[in-house]
Amino acid sequence: MMNVIEGQLSSAGLRFAIVVARFNSFITDRLLTGALDALKRTGAAEEQIDIIRIPGSWEFPITARAVAAQKRHDAIICLGAVIRGDTPHFEFVAGEAASGLARVAAETGVPVAFGVLTTNTVEQAVDRSGAKSGNKGFDAAMTAIEMASLLRQLKT
Repeated sequence: MMNVIEGQLSSAGLRFAIVVARFNSFITDRLLTGALDALKRTGAAEEQIDIIRIPGSWEFPITARAVAAQKRHDAIICLGAVIRGDTPHFEFVAGEAASGLARVAAETGVPVAFGVLTTNTVEQAVDRSGAKSGNKGFDAAMTAIEMASLLRQLKT
């Protein structure tokens, strides 16, 4: 018989860092509300959650690396919003945030959930932060919970 190992959707006993960009805070505050809702619904206590505010999405990789180096959190949830403008700035910021966070997770072994919206319009960002398309902050937290649980099982 096969042995199936998968993460559970319970955050009880797990510790989380939520790194939130202040840039586009009218969106990121909604993502944070969604992430906190997911954590609380799945059993996380407030003292198990650290919220770290940073200027923008460019600062995610260095911040996530510093948080992971503390070895105090089972997962890191990164929440931001990069909205396309008229310059190539969007591609640089979104691409570096994504690749930098992937590197942090791979190099440190700490799950890093990517809750950074990359949208073409403000309307799309609003939709993905609690309007028509759900709340991607909630989704990122659920991913962090499942991965933290899975990695805990794999260590035992």
